[in-house]
Amino acid sequence: MKNIMMVLSLLLLPVMLLAGITPTQLTCEYLNGMPLVDIAKPRLAWVNIADKNERGQKQTAWQVRVATSPDLLESPDLWDSGKIESPLSNRIEYDGKTLQSRQECWWQVRVWDRNDKASKWSKPSAWRMGLLDPSEWQAQWIGAPWQGEEALPLPGRGETPTPPPAPLLRKSFQVNKPIKNAVAFVTGLGYFELYMNGEKIGNDVLVPNQTNYGKRPGLTERSIAIQDNFRRYKVLYLAYDVSDQFKTGENVIGGILGNGFYNPAKGWTEAYGTPRFLCQLYITYEDGSQEIIVSDGSWKADKSPILYDMVYYGEHYDARKEQPGWCAPGFDDAKWQKVALRNAPEGELAAHTSRPDRITEELKPVSIEKRDDGTWHVDFGVEISGWLRINNVKAPAGHKVEFNFISSDYSGDNSYTFRGEGAETYHARFNWFVFKEVDIINWPGKLKTKHLTALMVNTPAPVSAEFETSNPLFNDINRIWRRSQIDNMHGGLASDCPHRERSGYTGDGQVACPMVMQNYDARSFYYKWVQDMLEAQNPETGHVPNGAPWQPGCGGGIAWGAAICVIPWEFYEQYGSLDMLSDNYEGMKGYVGYMQKWTDSQGVMYSQRAGKNGIPLKWFNLGDWVPPGKMMPDEQVHTFYLWFCSNVTAKTAKELGKTEEAEKYAQIAENTKKAYHQRFYNAETGSYGNYGGNVLALYMGVPDEQYDNVTAALKANIAANDNHLDTGIIGTRFLFEVLANNGMHDLAYKVLNQRTEPSFGWWLELGATTTREQWNSKNSQNHPMFGGGLVWFYRNLAGMNADAEQPGYRHILFKPQPLDELDYVSYSNNTPYGKAGISWKQSEKQFEMDVTVPVGCTATVCVPDKNGQSLAQNDKIHQSSPFITYVEHKDGYTVYTVESGEYQFKVK
Repeated sequence: MKNIMMVLSLLLLPVMLLAGITPTQLTCEYLNGMPLVDIAKPRLAWVNIADKNERGQKQTAWQVRVATSPDLLESPDLWDSGKIESPLSNRIEYDGKTLQSRQECWWQVRVWDRNDKASKWSKPSAWRMGLLDPSEWQAQWIGAPWQGEEALPLPGRGETPTPPPAPLLRKSFQVNKPIKNAVAFVTGLGYFELYMNGEKIGNDVLVPNQTNYGKRPGLTERSIAIQDNFRRYKVLYLAYDVSDQFKTGENVIGGILGNGFYNPAKGWTEAYGTPRFLCQLYITYEDGSQEIIVSDGSWKADKSPILYDMVYYGEHYDARKEQPGWCAPGFDDAKWQKVALRNAPEGELAAHTSRPDRITEELKPVSIEKRDDGTWHVDFGVEISGWLRINNVKAPAGHKVEFNFISSDYSGDNSYTFRGEGAETYHARFNWFVFKEVDIINWPGKLKTKHLTALMVNTPAPVSAEFETSNPLFNDINRIWRRSQIDNMHGGLASDCPHRERSGYTGDGQVACPMVMQNYDARSFYYKWVQDMLEAQNPETGHVPNGAPWQPGCGGGIAWGAAICVIPWEFYEQYGSLDMLSDNYEGMKGYVGYMQKWTDSQGVMYSQRAGKNGIPLKWFNLGDWVPPGKMMPDEQVHTFYLWFCSNVTAKTAKELGKTEEAEKYAQIAENTKKAYHQRFYNAETGSYGNYGGNVLALYMGVPDEQYDNVTAALKANIAANDNHLDTGIIGTRFLFEVLANNGMHDLAYKVLNQRTEPSFGWWLELGATTTREQWNSKNSQNHPMFGGGLVWFYRNLAGMNADAEQPGYRHILFKPQPLDELDYVSYSNNTPYGKAGISWKQSEKQFEMDVTVPVGCTATVCVPDKNGQSLAQNDKIHQSSPFITYVEHKDGYTVYTVESGEYQFKVK
């Protein structure tokens, strides 16, 4: 019996020694899979998951090992960190051997828990190094010989451009010995698709992500004219592993090019030139030898069946022009022309370390109707940006079908001409359309549901959050905002609208960014887009333009360029990445300096930047934008943002350990706040003005002696509007949180709960599936910018907030603000440390609240009293737990601190 017990003990010993946490969700530079990286020391991260019912778990140490193949991880040849005593698991900098170009880097991690027990090693993950030295690029830029260097000219009013067909490019080469691996480093402007031996490589679309590719002399001549003096210009390249595509003998690599934003011929943008392609394929053979296939003058080109592709105007495709096998061995390309060599863009080549666009959702029709004129009307239920795919449809050769996409703004024409040889399938390639409904002209025969699929296309940002309340209106508002936001994410930036302008407006981006980060894993997305903003800054003046990458149709003002301060700080709070602050600190200082040039002797800021004709231009100097009625004065908004940006810059300097500069910018912020109060407070009315003036003042903080007057004025303003808002995008961003944080939470609820104009509910009453540009529903009906203020749902109503002192939800404040009108609210989000969440429900008898705190995190939990009974008096179970501590009873809440785990609180 003794021996049996000893055996059992030995069998149990390994289990007992394992940690109570497991490292999962490994990422490099915010991405999983095999991201492409071109920085010397990539940053790694993981999420620790606790065993079931574990509380108080935390990581006390970690060990990372990195090798050039997964087989070498047990004896890593690149880095073995050893055991590092640290709770950190986010943005861990690689610290091994110097990494080489094109190197595959496989890695895994193990961690030690609160009891110093080690976990198992995680599943391996990997990243790939890019080309680290520009001299390694041997490839030449190539393009269609029937085009020159110059971009298409802007068409006249009412006209459309006339581009030639999209070019096909191909290169045939021989492989006669076994291949170990092969990787193509490739890009194309504006868009490209890569092919190998007859197949499209990868499932990326609309690549590469958009950047400022190089200088454009026309920028200074546009109506919104700025100097083409940006901090940086770049072109992103991707890497594709094509090892499995090879055959013995002849092999073919090729590409198709689209015009994209490189050659757009549209007034919103400024073009760069004609499409061009760059490819460098590295082949490593089993015998250790290597061969490089590059794009050069030996490639051939011909015209594709894509007769017309323009990102703003649409696509027309004639399947009769297809050349089956054009990128496969055995194809006769004798009639093809030699490619033309193209000038390289001025932008430096940089790794595509951000998610490319993909097909992210597929929708079937919810209704199909044939009208009297023979047109088929199809409804997909929600408005998307993407493509319409026809599936396995037969028609005679030359039969042309036209698709008329129905939305609030034109998003391009689309047609397909059948080849006439069996069932055919098609969708567009190098643009996107915006539609909920489609009219289809000249459909062959009866249109059935199986014939059509709507393809949602966007830059993927995985949904990270769940939100639900007992009020269906709030759920619907949250839903349509999400749809609008994702519709507007293309090319690694967030546009104002996905149809008319398609531009990365920085003002729209900064007011909406808190909502994005509290709904999506948007880390790689903003890491890329904030780089675009910083790189579009004029280093001499500090000016950050109204859009990034810059397109000279982007109107805006001071609140637009303020994105260079606002988004990095919000990113730091939500994701805890200090490098986001350090990378952009000089940009923040530059922008504050730019704003200070427009201040008067009192410190009030009023931008009057001029256009090319020397007259102050509205589209440089906007304050707020599109309220339902009047706007607060521009200088009031400008001064607020001088305070806001100075305050953020001061806080950033403090986090970076720059004490003197922190004090300097804090003083600028304080002086600006005083100037705001002095200039805009009206002592007779006790108000800073309607339309958001009082909202901004309260957000900054008003003098004590004015506080009661200002809150009363804001209440009176809302009452005079019959409990409706009167704010534009700036005022709305702060309205609901300001109300809730200043004793007017019930008013925030009333304003958001409206179903008449102006309100989010009014849009829903009109049938909206996306949020709109204006409260009266004029112009675009797919704009996410007003959604910024909806963070009230999560921060106030649900009551979950990140703590800037311990960012990334390392410390969480749970403080719900229940209302009698609601029975329950729940919100959760996947933080850098794992899932955090809160849900509460109430009845006449009881209030119940559940919270989830990720591994290694702590929380302050404020539990609302009910009927004057505090939790401190009623909950003996929590008082006896070593992971929960009673703090105090204050302002109607019982306050606890808790360590990681799941907790339930009840108040009867």
